[in-house]
Amino acid sequence: MGAVLVKSRTTMVEIREYPCLTARTLRCLAAMAVWLLVWPATTAEAQLDGHIGTASHRQAILDSLPLDRLTAEARNRILEVAEKPTLFRQLPSQAITCDRDMFLFLTRNPDVLVGLWDMMGITQVQSQRTGPFQIQANDGAGTLCHVDLVYGDDRQHIFVVDGSYDGRMVPKPIRGKGVFVLRSSYATGADGETTISGTLDCFVQLESLGIDLIARTLSPIIGRSADSNFTQTAQFISQVSQSSAHNPSAMLDIASRLPQVEPPIRKTFADTIVTVARRSAANSMNQAAQAKAQPTQVDTAMQR
Repeated sequence: MGAVLVKSRTTMVEIREYPCLTARTLRCLAAMAVWLLVWPATTAEAQLDGHIGTASHRQAILDSLPLDRLTAEARNRILEVAEKPTLFRQLPSQAITCDRDMFLFLTRNPDVLVGLWDMMGITQVQSQRTGPFQIQANDGAGTLCHVDLVYGDDRQHIFVVDGSYDGRMVPKPIRGKGVFVLRSSYATGADGETTISGTLDCFVQLESLGIDLIARTLSPIIGRSADSNFTQTAQFISQVSQSSAHNPSAMLDIASRLPQVEPPIRKTFADTIVTVARRSAANSMNQAAQAKAQPTQVDTAMQR
């Protein structure tokens, strides 16, 4: 793992380079070539870490979804995959320091992440927004996908993905669908910093039974790859938030030049950077005021 200096017009912003933040991360959402990313539950009764991965656990996730708030089409797309998944995995929970607004923005606008990775030169993925919450992506190596954010609130986001893989690794195209449920919770520490904890549940349905066999055979590698991608993506989001808080001018310049991102989204990214910077400055002032108000040991001794 190294670092990449993303150059703005006025300064350089250091952002960690995560090797897995390439096309493989998009494939996690693409759900194609999924044997590289998701560890399946081998049967309806299979258990991963006890209850996780069982049929009852998957049903509990479905029962918690706000299906009554979705359109009939969105409900059908979710249930078609999630009720009978070929593969399922719950990725390990991640906890990061991140501004709440920045986290929500990047979760709902993954094309901004792709644009940042493009500027850093660590991805070949090409993405295009096809709707307010729809993105089409091509990794240049055979993976095509359409990502649709069908529901989102502060604590839960549901992505439905359709895609295909037609690369050198397979003799014929593979098609499939995925439902990805991201759950988030927030806690504010004594220092005023927000810690966001997130868990990602992945339901994948493949058309090819042969791919199912490959996935089961490679399950130890698959699990580590999926976990690593989720962890490193979370860390990257945290770093974008920290850079926005401490070097907003450079981040604003980067936002204005992001490739693969439409102007309205770049503007919203810039607005979010400003919000993060102002909130961070206000928090620093508040912390300094609180520290000044605390009696020192000398003051305490004199009072005695």
